Amino acid sequence: MENVNIQVIARMKSDFATKFGIPRQSGLVPQLRSTIIFEPEFRNPDALRGLEDFSHLWIIWQFSEAVRQDWSPTIRPPRLGGNTRLGVFASRSPFRPNSLGLSSVQILGLEHTEKYGTVIHVAGADLMDGTPIFDIKPYVPYADSHPDATGGFTDTADDFILEVSVADELLKKLPADKQDAVIGILSHDPRPSYQKNPDRIYGISFGGFNIRFQVNQQVLTVISIEEE
Repeated sequence: MENVNIQVIARMKSDFATKFGIPRQSGLVPQLRSTIIFEPEFRNPDALRGLEDFSHLWIIWQFSEAVRQDWSPTIRPPRLGGNTRLGVFASRSPFRPNSLGLSSVQILGLEHTEKYGTVIHVAGADLMDGTPIFDIKPYVPYADSHPDATGGFTDTADDFILEVSVADELLKKLPADKQDAVIGILSHDPRPSYQKNPDRIYGISFGGFNIRFQVNQQVLTVISIEEE
């Protein structure tokens, strides 16, 4: 088997300290804010010349928390209840031969910083803090957009949207610029699809806060928000 070495060019700075709660695809929660920080040898502003003329990026990255020595030709998508098997190449499962992920994100702006050189602020990313990035490419609408595309088993994704109930006094514990993002994350039901116990308490670590919640039928209720 031939091996090819690729370099980490950047890492993602995001509010997700762990995998749990990260949206299952990019763009599902556009309120999420993250920053692409380049590795020192790639902090050349000339490499980003012209990027400001594009609205979106493709990010090629690694499922760094899911790297395995071996791989399986089939996986069990959580959205199908964890019992139906599909081919790994018919999914976006992290458990794949090269552990590579692909995400489309919105460019919010480029900023020159003293510490990190030029960074890229993005919206809608589904990457954990510190995720290694191997490449970025501009999203090209005439070639990358396919309005008539079909999405296989993912066409039923909207069936998993939850109503989020959170008391004002709890929501106000979060910074104002993170409140909509948290509600968006929770509305997409971060639980494994096979877990339906209404008494079970879940917790998400986001932006330095531990957010605990329960789900009964189609309603997710936040029961506490505390600083970590």
